[in-house]
Amino acid sequence: MKENNKLLQSIIEGIQEKKGKNITQIQLKGIPGAICDYFVICEGNTPTQVSALAESVEEVVKRNTWESPIRVQGKQRAEWIGMDYGTIIVHIFVPELRHYYNLDHLWEDASLEQVPALD
Repeated sequence: MKENNKLLQSIIEGIQEKKGKNITQIQLKGIPGAICDYFVICEGNTPTQVSALAESVEEVVKRNTWESPIRVQGKQRAEWIGMDYGTIIVHIFVPELRHYYNLDHLWEDASLEQVPALD
């Protein structure tokens, strides 16, 4: 669990470094049918910022934990980038798509935590 916590904190740090907003961490561990322990969801204002957020997450996680994502999807359009770290899946959206897909409320029994923005 300690390694999971370090990975989670590194992901959030990477998002905050590039001014990602509306960061939510969703704990899915123990929920039947959940595909990972956590979702981390955030927004970038534009596809350019979404790309920068994904790059920052990858760099900070690599620096802090030596881990690389198993798979990264969505880099071409950069409106929704998904990063799979096995136990944690990161979703980086432009605001319109985040609202449309509404992943934040996919599991009603999951524990949601809003991460404060660094200003």
